[in-house]
Amino acid sequence: MVHQLPTGAKDLLPLDVAQKRWIESRIQQVFQSWGYQRIITPTVEHLRSLTAGGAVDPKSVIQLHSNSIDILGLRPEFTASIARAYAARLGSHVATCPQRLYYNANVFRRRANSTSEESFQAGVELLGASGLLADGEILLLLAESLDRVELPDWQIILGDARLTGALLDLLPEQYRAKVRQSLAKLDRIAITEMDLPEDVKGYALELVDLRGKPKDVLSRLSTSKWTSGLTGEISYLKSLIDLWESTNQNASDRLILDLSFMQTFDYYTGIVFDVACNNYVVAQGGRYDRLLGVYHPQNVSYPSIGFCINLEDLQQALQKQLPQTLTTSSWLVVAKTPDAMQAAFAHAAKLRQEPQIEAIELELEFRDADVVRDHARSRGIPQIAWVSSDGAIASETTAI
Repeated sequence: MVHQLPTGAKDLLPLDVAQKRWIESRIQQVFQSWGYQRIITPTVEHLRSLTAGGAVDPKSVIQLHSNSIDILGLRPEFTASIARAYAARLGSHVATCPQRLYYNANVFRRRANSTSEESFQAGVELLGASGLLADGEILLLLAESLDRVELPDWQIILGDARLTGALLDLLPEQYRAKVRQSLAKLDRIAITEMDLPEDVKGYALELVDLRGKPKDVLSRLSTSKWTSGLTGEISYLKSLIDLWESTNQNASDRLILDLSFMQTFDYYTGIVFDVACNNYVVAQGGRYDRLLGVYHPQNVSYPSIGFCINLEDLQQALQKQLPQTLTTSSWLVVAKTPDAMQAAFAHAAKLRQEPQIEAIELELEFRDADVVRDHARSRGIPQIAWVSSDGAIASETTAI
């Protein structure tokens, strides 16, 4: 019988794990340096909890059999679980706002045209905070995380669900739903083929084309005949971009403003963003000011924002920067005879106490010395310690 993994599951072999840990350790250092603390939520939740916010399609959740009346599912992302965990705690004696939380674990989701249902994410949630400083913190924290892993040529695609929603509301009501669907799919052709009055069609096409360098897009928006009543929303976005550009190197190359960027569901309430690099979407996030109210016993909500980093996509985009070999042991400790075994274990234990030594291996067979040397060379081990039964140690360096 050939034993195989279930469809969508995966093994991570040592080099994959080493690369993943290289990324995770650097990202977590950044999260912690900004005051974020780690949270761990259950892998399994009630399906109604996972989908309550409206951002997760129930069909994408991997459901589990249970003795409970409620259907259970594997978490497809973290925001809903963290919102559930903290909704009733915020504002009480248990916790104060804001709460800075980060996570790093696997998620499970059924995806169209993909056999991979398990993936890994790291991310942050800033709960109970709103305004320019909170939005700016999240964008700059994301930028520092990507720079810490030396990701090249990344760009943030920034939208604003509140502003884009307000722009859509300027359309006659009977056309909004169709234009919104086409906008979410970036389907310019669908808009050109819609049976719309010419002025409405022209405005809808303007919305699709609101993408490019932030100052150019804001300039077009400010001079549009349609947007005279949206000065507050436009001014806020301009202030956020000014904050970004004043604190981030290569700011003009890193940020694309896309006011056609939106979702078909009504989940985000403010800025939304993706991070693109070499055809990979390595991160995404946004502001969700109503979600915690879904989980709060009295429907009290708290303004919140966060992002997740897709670790496998990031790993693919980072291949040139990642370690390509595994760390080798520093010493191979060899018991020359069976009655030298205790002395060999004792010497290996002593070597492991030295702070500069990565790892120590023991030779597990009693083989010819030349065979042992060849074995050490093949594993990249630079030094051999030959241990005699009387505890005497003879050291040699291998020619790797």
